[in-house]
Amino acid sequence: MALSYSSSLVFLVLALSAPLGLVMAGDPDILTDYVVPANGNPSNITGDFFTFTGFRKVFNTSAPAAQNFTVTKATMAEFPALIGQSVSYATLVFPPGSVNPPHTHPRSAELLLVVNGALSVGFVDTTNKLYTQDLTTGDMFVFPKGMVHFQFNKGTQPAMAVSAFGSAAAGVVSIPVTVFGTGIDDAVLAKSFKTDVPTIQKLKAGLTQPKKT
Repeated sequence: MALSYSSSLVFLVLALSAPLGLVMAGDPDILTDYVVPANGNPSNITGDFFTFTGFRKVFNTSAPAAQNFTVTKATMAEFPALIGQSVSYATLVFPPGSVNPPHTHPRSAELLLVVNGALSVGFVDTTNKLYTQDLTTGDMFVFPKGMVHFQFNKGTQPAMAVSAFGSAAAGVVSIPVTVFGTGIDDAVLAKSFKTDVPTIQKLKAGLTQPKKT
């Protein structure tokens, strides 16, 4: 997916400044400059340790277009240098008509920047009020910490966004998968949603177990 010069510039601005507003709600402070993994040797640390190249494939314009919504994460799991640094990123690619289903991040707010295309986004607060917005390239939107939110590409062109988090491990709880794909008793779900067990079983069909993050 090709990015224009202006889109690339906006992404650069985000990369330099977005985490600063999120770290206040981040992870516990560390007592060293950085954290060396348990199996690492401090004397062997070089600039490579502080470099993450996992987004190259996302910005590789020769790569085939994604067929489904995809997310590429740079959390402390993928990028150990982030341990204790209270920041992480993710790139989100949306083919036309794709959605990032309702989910939450229990340990951080999310600051999303659309770098290509357009997205419809929204979140629900603790009073059950829904806030929505249509975003285009260069627009930013913040999802408050822990709030259920989503992103949807309702257009006919692909879209890409970059999200910043004020935690090295913001976590993700997918609502559909968590509710219908984790083994909660069908009778409990049927009563909770005021429906019957066969309907619950249909909703469960096709859902997979959530990935640990």
